[in-house]
Amino acid sequence: MRKQHAPASEWDVQASGAPRAGMSADVLSDVLRSVRLTGAVYFDFELSSPWVAEAPPSREIAATVMPGAQRVIEYHLIARGSCWGHAVGEPPIHLAEGDLIVFPQGDSHVLSSAPGMRATPDMSMYVRPTTPLPLVYERGGGGSDRTRIVCCFLGCDERPFNPLLKALPRTIHLSGTSHEAASGWLSALLNIAVRESGTARAGRDNILARMSELMFVEAIRRHVETLPPSQTGWLAGLRDTVVGQALAALHGEPTTAWTVESLARVVGVSRSVLADRFAEMVGQPPMQYLTLWRMQLASRLLLEGRPVAEASSAVGYESEAAFSRAFKKLLGEAPGTWRRSNKTA
Repeated sequence: MRKQHAPASEWDVQASGAPRAGMSADVLSDVLRSVRLTGAVYFDFELSSPWVAEAPPSREIAATVMPGAQRVIEYHLIARGSCWGHAVGEPPIHLAEGDLIVFPQGDSHVLSSAPGMRATPDMSMYVRPTTPLPLVYERGGGGSDRTRIVCCFLGCDERPFNPLLKALPRTIHLSGTSHEAASGWLSALLNIAVRESGTARAGRDNILARMSELMFVEAIRRHVETLPPSQTGWLAGLRDTVVGQALAALHGEPTTAWTVESLARVVGVSRSVLADRFAEMVGQPPMQYLTLWRMQLASRLLLEGRPVAEASSAVGYESEAAFSRAFKKLLGEAPGTWRRSNKTA
């Protein structure tokens, strides 16, 4: 692995040679691999009108439903019937059969048979049971309008750097009628996962985790497809001709001693065009983004038990001292201290 001299400052990465041409990377997959997606806990609700369920902020239940996860994301598939859903403080959204609603920022949210209904969150529901999942509930007022909702929890890292989480809105609503094939695929995955979680077959937990990841990734992919051309942010940047190529290069060769000039040459634009466009779309300069991403990669190595010197070298630092300064500036702790305090995460 090629090393580089330590940067002059934490955000200024100095070049030590021209990057290779033709580099590419699936940036979204790269980020998803690095932030440790884990899952899943399922709830299967059979509901009769009138009914309402309000979920607390995910930070209040994370330690119970997904121990060790830094961020918990909750999402729901309307398997049958219809209902209303929204993050608290936002207008209700009508959800039809096959729709998926995701709350990436962990907001308190409401699902109900009619708009405007509220309830006190039932914290006892989130005690992780010793019996096989899913937790099956039948609730409601006994009316003729019936709805089935399948709920999933996904855990992931948010520190040191998860650009995906910062780019996601409070709510993602995917309509089952606008993408019937994709919606059917999501529905099939959830139905299989619910059946699998109720068994004691070998490999069950691994299957549930993978299905949870697949459903979340597909939801993100479909969300990206719905972004308007004027949208900014990291996800929109993946589609941008200039920024998308720059992100692919940085993720494809994170140890290269990039400068804005060398990155601009790979992308095929001027230094100023790249710098301005990247900052406009991503919200930070390219070299700052690179350093943050290196710290994310290094944090995974540290949690795997790699020595600080090895983690430093693996993300492109020749000087362990320079790496430690950059790491501490971002996380407020030296690498070894951070590893000890996050080892159980």
